[in-house]
Parts: sequence; structure tokens; C-alpha cells
Amino acid sequence: MARPIWNGTLSFGLLNIPVALMPGERRMDLHFRMLDSRDKAPVRYERVNADTGDEVPWKDIVKAFEYSKGNYVVLEPDDIRDAAPQSKESVDVEAFIDASAIGPAYFEKPYVLVPGKKAEKGYVLLRETLRDAGKIGIARVVIRTREYLCAVMPQGDALMLILLRYPQELIDVQDYRIPEGKLSDYRISRQEMDMASQLIASMQADWKPDQYKDEFRQRLSDVIKKRMKANKVSHRPEDELEDAAVPENAATNVVDFMSLLKQSLATNKRTPPKAAKSKSAAKGSDSTASKASKKAPAKSASKAAQRKGTMANGKTASGKAAGKTAKSTATARKAAKAPAKATTKKSAGSSGAGSRKRAASTKKAA
Repeated sequence: MARPIWNGTLSFGLLNIPVALMPGERRMDLHFRMLDSRDKAPVRYERVNADTGDEVPWKDIVKAFEYSKGNYVVLEPDDIRDAAPQSKESVDVEAFIDASAIGPAYFEKPYVLVPGKKAEKGYVLLRETLRDAGKIGIARVVIRTREYLCAVMPQGDALMLILLRYPQELIDVQDYRIPEGKLSDYRISRQEMDMASQLIASMQADWKPDQYKDEFRQRLSDVIKKRMKANKVSHRPEDELEDAAVPENAATNVVDFMSLLKQSLATNKRTPPKAAKSKSAAKGSDSTASKASKKAPAKSASKAAQRKGTMANGKTASGKAAGKTAKSTATARKAAKAPAKATTKKSAGSSGAGSRKRAASTKKAA
């Protein structure tokens, strides 16, 4: 199973539905590597200075925008970081429009919204409401480091998130030579229109996606398998992906959807804009800080009272441990001094006894 792009929430009005954003397409392209025909070694792409031909390390590479031929403006990492949107795991629905209002050119890439744990109620509520009303949600979502315009729409039992192209990404059809005017301007007769309509009716069929296959890819895959079999090449099995984890957010299981819907209708409240969110976040942080400052003196006072109580009752465990440590240290010092004194006394006594024995032997010899 594919991994989620992120785990977050689908929000509209005052409702938030925990969801996992899952890929809605599977790339089936066949990727090829370039090899050196002499020894079949892979050919690498290297970062080479166009003037000197020397390889350039990653640490010396910067990003720049070419505003005219051969003229560049260099961007610092902070410039790109500041321009990137604030990363957040949320699909913020801003409006609901007719499903037929968006042209096919705006749709770019599909994803699947999977409900989080115990979030099925809000998920089904939104899905069925959109289906009954014939509407789709227009939202914004941040994926990795880029903000996208997207559409949330029901498809079967699922909610799909389709990335949309911005209007400036589309080429206006008026930029091309498109035939305009009446049928008579192109000498199209009524009989030709009727015949074309009959042809279309004769070819009418139901949409069955499973009937259509990528035949070129299949033929190319068969050729690759035959080559591998002829060369007796053993292919490595693909690694199985772990099951996608869904957010364990059970908040929607206890949410009063009726009250939230009534509040959203009463206040005509849409998804809060970014500025409002930042202000509320700042207020929340301020209140949290004030609560923490209020709790800190109380905690310190309670700790001081505990210390006084323990001192009044007797020595604390830490004091006993410190006393034991001091006693053991003093004992170790005394033990270290005692052997040294004993050793010096023994050595002195042994030297005196030796001198007396030598004197006695000398007298006997005389």
C-alpha cells in the first residue's frame, strides 16, 4: 500500500475531518539508464562548470534566475525559504461551486483523501452532502513546500482531492487560430451534420476504463522480459511498502456536528484566513505563557514548603546520602594514612634491630 503524502485535516467552516492524503495515480513509465557501450558501465550526470569544464561540488552551487540572456540574479537560501508558504497539514475549503463549473484544462493531478481513525462520520457527511447538492469544494493545500489550488469532490465512496492549475498556467485559446463563425461560413450542410450525428450515435458506448490499456508499455515490457530470460538475468523483487498509517485523531467522534453547522451558518464563517490564524495562534501562545507563569510560583512555593517540612521532620534522603558519603570519605582517608605510618614504624624498627645484631656479632669476634 502506498504511503500517505501527509496526515492532516480537511476543514470547512468550523468542522475539521482528520484525513490522510494518498496518491491517486500510479506512474507506469519505464525508466532507462544510459550505459557505456564499451564496458556497460552506467553513465553519470556531473555538475560541470560550463567555462572551465571542472566538476563543481554541491557546496559551491547556488540558485539563480536568468532574467535575460546571460544575466542572472542569485537567490540566497533564506530568500527561497521566506517565499515558501508555511507548511501545514490542512485542506482549507474556501468555497463550494457547481461541479460542472470547472473546465477539464484546470484539473492536473488526483489524490485520495482517506479518513482518519474514528473520523468516518464527518467524512461521510461531507461526501453525501456534496453529492446531493452537485457541488465541489475549492480549497488550498500545502504539499511539501508549495501551495496548490485544489478541488474536493466525491467519487464513489471516496473523497478525491484534485490539484488544479492556476489560470496563469493555462494558455488562452484566443492566442491560437481557432475557427469561429457559422456553419455556412465553412460550407457545412445540414445533411453532413446529420450524418456525423448518426456516426457518433453508432459508436456510443459506456465508459469502462478497464478496457483501455497502455499497449506500448506492454509491448516494451514483453521485450525486456524476453531479453532478461535470454540473458538468464534474475530480477530482484520489489520491496513491499508498509501499510499507510492514518492519524489517530478521535476528536470528530465526539464533535457535535449539528452545533458546528449551526454556528457556521449563523456567522457565515468560512475557513479562517492565514492572518486570523496567526493572530489566534499568538493569543493562544500568550495565554499559555501567562498560565505557565502563574503556575511556576505556585510550584516553587509548594516545593519550598516540602523542603521545610522535610527539614523539620529530620534529615532528608539526600542529606543522609551526603552524610554517608562524607563519613566514607573520612574513613578512607584515615585508612590511607594508617598503613603509611605502620610501614614507616616497621621499617624503622627493622633497621634498629639489624644494627644491634651487627654490634653484638662484632663484640663476640673481638
